[in-house]
Amino acid sequence: MVARVVTVAFEGVEARLVDVQVELSGSTPFFQIVGLGDKAVGESRERVRAAFAGLGLALPSRRILVNLAPADMPKEGSHYDLPIALALMGAMGVIPPDVLGGWMAFGELALDGQIATTAGALPAAVAASAAGLGLICPESSGPEAAWAGEVSILAPRSLIGVVNHFRGTQLLSAPKPGPALEGAAWPDLRDVKGQEQAKRALEIAAAGGHNLLFMGPPGSGKSMMAQRLPGLLPPLSARELLETSMVHSVAGLIAKGALTRARPFRSPHHSASMAALVGGGVRAKPGEVSLAHNGVLFLDELPEFAGQALDALRQPLETGEVFVARANAHIRYPARVQLVAAMNPCRCGIGGPGRGHCGRAPRCHQTYQARISGPLMDRIDLQVEVPAVTAADMALPPPAEGTAEAAARVAAARDIQEARALDGEAAAALNARIEGGVLEKIASPDDAGRVLLVRAAEGGGLSARGWTRTLRLARTIADLEGSTPVRRIHIAEALIYRRASPDPGIGRPWGAGVAEPGPGVPQLHRLLSGRG
Repeated sequence: MVARVVTVAFEGVEARLVDVQVELSGSTPFFQIVGLGDKAVGESRERVRAAFAGLGLALPSRRILVNLAPADMPKEGSHYDLPIALALMGAMGVIPPDVLGGWMAFGELALDGQIATTAGALPAAVAASAAGLGLICPESSGPEAAWAGEVSILAPRSLIGVVNHFRGTQLLSAPKPGPALEGAAWPDLRDVKGQEQAKRALEIAAAGGHNLLFMGPPGSGKSMMAQRLPGLLPPLSARELLETSMVHSVAGLIAKGALTRARPFRSPHHSASMAALVGGGVRAKPGEVSLAHNGVLFLDELPEFAGQALDALRQPLETGEVFVARANAHIRYPARVQLVAAMNPCRCGIGGPGRGHCGRAPRCHQTYQARISGPLMDRIDLQVEVPAVTAADMALPPPAEGTAEAAARVAAARDIQEARALDGEAAAALNARIEGGVLEKIASPDDAGRVLLVRAAEGGGLSARGWTRTLRLARTIADLEGSTPVRRIHIAEALIYRRASPDPGIGRPWGAGVAEPGPGVPQLHRLLSGRG
């Protein structure tokens, strides 16, 4: 006799259906699991055996064969314990086999028969709902799974609870979704004194979803401002909340089923490996760029990260997703993030002509900044010099405007972008993601602005990607002003933030950390001042 229960195998955030088949045959005691399972799946034999003993059940003295179909799909994790145990009970007659046909099971068994918390309950529940099945999951995972919506959920504490429910001696009630949290309050932008240009850049980045780099000496407020960016962003929409929560569920980061509408803010240490940043490892787990999906990825001390790890971010920043390739699988994780980075102008941290104490300038500055590749820097829309904060700045009273006022302007600019998307003018809501003919349609500058952009591209070394990103940035600046056309002044401000230069050695922020600007910088200054 063969008993069946459905479970899932995870490929990124997608849950693939797996048919757990158990057959009892012969008279020689034997317990084997086949179907391309990893070591954790193979160890299910002993956990199931111990859990049965805890319930007072003995495994039958027969050949037990467990097949996880399809057999060519890799199976990883301990969540196969519960479906194997239920299918085995169905084959033994402990549970009527026919009642298991409408259910998907998911969970790890403890040695005493308790069902332990297992990562991935939300994607499993979504897959169960799509397949028209109910879900049996651990009690602690029930509030998380309940967020999937129209799906029947049983969340027992132990294996005996499932047995009693199907035998009609103890009915399990459906769990309720966990709490929806607004998230902790972010620090206020009013705490930052001075740095008006950097605050302006922060507001533009928030309004259009643009990548941003702060460069300046230690103590100038770079990290302070980066940490205040989430406070300027609107809460997650319902679709974004589901996408983000699916990634966090697979990573095991959802506690007690609580979901938060606050946008993720991930700040990995600069010692993080490439696998930690973009995902990978033995089980191809999501990296920081995916855990920050629909939120902010903050890289402090940018040049201190490994060059290979930073360059691995180039594709996710462009496409909004990560593909982790393995010999037997290709795993996709979403990675639509807003990158915010901070760096010192050189290793000593002071830098700049006339105010530094570095005896190796300008080579020290150029060598330090050359750790960041030109293609990665080209993907950063706003590159802002943050000067040192003076005693006069610190003596000033708190600024009149803080996070609330800036967030209101950001919300108004995003409403304009949302309206364009709803009207069919743009394929994406945020300006940072618009491309192709749509970008030319909504961000085409006036005649004076186009002349300025062309001359800046010819004299300042603006790449094709830089041209596109400049138009996106100018469109956001215009949206903040409530302007329908993109004018010359918007192009001019966007070009200042781009820091265009044709010199590959200076294809990065200049000023505080470079003694001699690249050959494209004087031309750009003349163009912006109208003298070119």
